[in-house]
Amino acid sequence: MGFDLGALKAAVAAHGRVTRVVVAEVKGSAPREVGAAMLVWASGQSGTIGGGALEFEAAEAARHLTSGKRLSTHALGPDLGQCCGGSVTLLSEVYTAEALEALEGEVIARPLRPEPQPLAVTRVLNAARAQGQLPAPQMIAGWMVEPVAKPRQALWIWGAGHVGRALVAVLAPLPEFDITWVDVLPSKFPDQIPAGVTALPAREPERLVAHVASEAHHLILTYSHQLDLALCHRLLGHGFGFAGLIGSKTKWARFRSRLAALGHGPEQIARLTCPIGLPELGKHPQAIAIGVAAELMALSQRADLKKEHSA
Repeated sequence: MGFDLGALKAAVAAHGRVTRVVVAEVKGSAPREVGAAMLVWASGQSGTIGGGALEFEAAEAARHLTSGKRLSTHALGPDLGQCCGGSVTLLSEVYTAEALEALEGEVIARPLRPEPQPLAVTRVLNAARAQGQLPAPQMIAGWMVEPVAKPRQALWIWGAGHVGRALVAVLAPLPEFDITWVDVLPSKFPDQIPAGVTALPAREPERLVAHVASEAHHLILTYSHQLDLALCHRLLGHGFGFAGLIGSKTKWARFRSRLAALGHGPEQIARLTCPIGLPELGKHPQAIAIGVAAELMALSQRADLKKEHSA
């Protein structure tokens, strides 16, 4: 969770004036956490602060805010028709191309009202600059502090067929993934590539593996079993965080045998995941994509918990 500066810049470029509404504080139960945000302009919006009456009311108010910022607190009870029972404080800020120029650094910190920067905020900013300790989104002493959102996980999707397209459609909106999408033919990619996705045509995709970070995640689903095997072979020799291969149990048995013949040991080969997703959801491309997305999100959550326990 963080300040998605890229999405804000794109929205301002497309719509001129945009209001960003962010959850600044939560007390009790609420639909979304501190830092959840949406962008609102005259004819539309993107993102979500939780949906329902709260979001509708906040979006309407945002469209009437022509400049500056507004702090508002909302009780999530009968008046809003929501049963969460807590309360949410929202910060709504109007951005134009000129206002965007003031946003810089790894942490976006700004006062809710004109006042000097307090010592508590200075300490947070110093820790971010000197030690790379990015803070969680929060209100501190009358200031709103948010780290700039950056994708946490490099994800390479090999193949732009039906399943590849479905995977990109499902995964691209998730902010934690920085997606590189590879296929042998430029014509395989759709006309519109989602924001945050890099389409990369390559005649010999397996040669790209040497240039990929060793902790990256991979989903292998090309048109060719031979290319799938070549990618698995290269990845086993290169290193990866997660690598999933689309296919049946029969395909996986054949691949295990062929990878062993190429010199990979059983423990190495077992690091590859095949089949991917949740087979019980079926074989429709979107069903496969949903299962794979769930698998990757669970993997990401486990990694975050491991970091928290080791910190």
